[in-house]
Amino acid sequence: MSTAIRAVIAALLVAAVAFAGAVYISFRNGLNVADSSYDTGGSKIASLDLNGILGPRVLDNQLVGIAFRQVEHVYYRPVDSTTLVNGEHAGLLEYLQQYFKAKNVRVTPSLPQAQSDDDQTADVHVLDQQLAYAEDHYAQYLGKDGRTQLTEAALDGMLGSLKDPYTVYLSPDQIRALNEQLDGGNFGGIGVFIYQLKDGRVLLQPIEGLPAARAGMRGDEIVVSIDGKPVSGKPLDDVERMIRGPEGKPVTIATHPYAGTASHVFHIVREIIHVPTVHQKMEDGYNYIRLSDFGETSAEEVKKALADGANAGAKGTILDLRDNGGGLLDAAVSISSYFVPRGSVVVTEIDRDGNRESQYANGNVVRGGRPLVILVNGYTASASEITSGALQDYKLATLIGTKTFGKGVVQGIFTMPNGGALKITTQRYVTPAGRDIQHKGIEPNIVVQQCPNPQRCQEAALIDTPRDRQLAAAKAFLNHLTR
Repeated sequence: MSTAIRAVIAALLVAAVAFAGAVYISFRNGLNVADSSYDTGGSKIASLDLNGILGPRVLDNQLVGIAFRQVEHVYYRPVDSTTLVNGEHAGLLEYLQQYFKAKNVRVTPSLPQAQSDDDQTADVHVLDQQLAYAEDHYAQYLGKDGRTQLTEAALDGMLGSLKDPYTVYLSPDQIRALNEQLDGGNFGGIGVFIYQLKDGRVLLQPIEGLPAARAGMRGDEIVVSIDGKPVSGKPLDDVERMIRGPEGKPVTIATHPYAGTASHVFHIVREIIHVPTVHQKMEDGYNYIRLSDFGETSAEEVKKALADGANAGAKGTILDLRDNGGGLLDAAVSISSYFVPRGSVVVTEIDRDGNRESQYANGNVVRGGRPLVILVNGYTASASEITSGALQDYKLATLIGTKTFGKGVVQGIFTMPNGGALKITTQRYVTPAGRDIQHKGIEPNIVVQQCPNPQRCQEAALIDTPRDRQLAAAKAFLNHLTR
């Protein structure tokens, strides 16, 4: 999984962590796992080593039943159980067909078509039967992890039948990766932001003061190879794993500039990296704060950045939320509270029964933050939209840029006994003024296109550079206000 503002990755999510009381709102397929319990309908059950006690097959079948019950219990709209049963069937068949084709296995997979009867216990039995049939007939072709692969295919098919990209099964590996990010990104690495460009190339931006920058890496570097291995065509996650490694072990990265062809080779020794979520500087007399995501330390980092700007005599603040896919709801509420008066609604969540739960500003308004401009774009999402929407509704900030992503539903995160988790859409949310932004986004007060022809430039590469049209517009707007 990528960290901070690295890539424009597939799905945005808003996740209420049922066992931890936090809410996660982000691009990333993952969650912050606080313990090893799981939720089966309101009760938190301390997990045992079920794999050792029951064996992997029983555990696999339990995962499917747990997922089915949880979806029926908490999904934000009524669910047809037949849809879930048919989805598991389709998911298993599709996985087997693709696997056999890729491995040139001369077997045509088939599964009996099971029927749902709208009785939960009976439906769980049907789901278990479908998975058991696939295991008995085809696991032998899939290697030592065949049963796990089939279980994940069953879960993916069942949840995918809802046609909701935010309701998914998360593997233990995905959870560990997101834990790393939300905890502040402490890992063995070199200190770079990593982006996947639309053409598939991987771009690195070094973080000031960290190993890559100290080794001489500057600006935007396109990765050619890592330790002599080409990265062309590799997924972003694979490139990240190649860059990361044990503390003290060197890595060699060959690059060329984004806008050039001259090759560079960097020999960098990995260190334990803490990735900051805030970049702050004085920009023509204004306090420029770029927030990459809403993590555990973000609220304190923004508070310090606001104080630094005030101490430097900033005439106003530019909060840059472009390419910010979100993070922790608590962080979004805390950061909004630096501007929104105590007790004011920041965001309201609504479940399928119409029950409403609001989050309120906590009264920690800071000095020197205004006038305030928030920069937004099509990848400003979820927690970023909560903060942007609240400050726009209260007329405490002027939004400049392009329309935000439009992610206005909430997911609950439920841990599973294998260390994985379910992410299930449980609620939708609205801004303080009652705006539902799902699939609509937030329109900025002042629209400024970053690229005259978006097909011919990479917007991410322009952020906070002399060619940043949106940042220039923010400074021009503030100049007009502060004359």
